Amino acid sequence: MSTLGELLRAMPLPARAMQPAAVAPVDAEAEAQAAASPATSVREEQIRALVQQLFFRPESGGVRKAGFAPVESSAQTAALCLDVAKVLAAENKYDVGLIDATCDAVTPQERLQVPESAHFKVTWPVSSRLWLLPRRSWWREPGLQPITDRDLERLRDLMTEFDFSILQCAPVSWLTLRIAQNCDGLVLILRANKTRRLVASQIKEQLTRFRIPLLGTVLAERRLPVPQRLYGKL
Repeated sequence: MSTLGELLRAMPLPARAMQPAAVAPVDAEAEAQAAASPATSVREEQIRALVQQLFFRPESGGVRKAGFAPVESSAQTAALCLDVAKVLAAENKYDVGLIDATCDAVTPQERLQVPESAHFKVTWPVSSRLWLLPRRSWWREPGLQPITDRDLERLRDLMTEFDFSILQCAPVSWLTLRIAQNCDGLVLILRANKTRRLVASQIKEQLTRFRIPLLGTVLAERRLPVPQRLYGKL
């Protein structure tokens, strides 16, 4: 799978794109096991490394609005996007918006079990300095009508209200690319031992054609060689 990451990094990027970050793999299964370990989990360390590389590297060029999109529909991104947003908000210096840019029947707020409040129509507070923005906050008729220029203008206006915006996007498609053009770039979510090299190459070509910077890649669903609980003792 390392060859896939090398392939994406080696391909030429459009003129305004930064060199993709060498993003650490993120293990989807580690989160459920982390509670059993008193030490900082491997997943937490990986998320912090991802945030540092993506948003705070000197060569990042000031990334403030990042879309996260899976290559395959079966890859889950809701928990990853929430974790990234939480790490940024935990700095207690930045206001962070977690924005739903998907078309799934199950919304991120339902998947993440974020309670809806009648007092907040546009943004829902998740934690200190972190807000969740559902689709309806910027997309007039999500899933029923094509996204319009006015919808995207509303999205851009909402993103200006935050220091950092994390967009959970649908699997890479024409709609995802159109939304990503309003961000500083896109992070691709790859599935360990699942995502094909040819598919990744084709998506990279699409990003180049739409002049969307590839900010980095995340390797999800990667199985650890030893049980999670043992990592803290190594």
